[in-house]
Amino acid sequence: MNDDLPRYTLRINRVLLDKLEYIAKYEGRSKNKEIEQLIKKRILEFEKENGEINLNNQDL
Repeated sequence: MNDDLPRYTLRINRVLLDKLEYIAKYEGRSKNKEIEQLIKKRILEFEKENGEINLNNQDL
């Protein structure tokens, strides 16, 4: 594990977590990696619709 990676605590409904675990196992991933893949997919969708996110300008 890379200790340089930031950590984030996620609070989630037990049923959702259990279903996520089922999907992750089906895909051969950990829950963490499954969440990472979902985040990447959402970012790509967002950027396709709204343009690339420029992290140098974080005004929302």
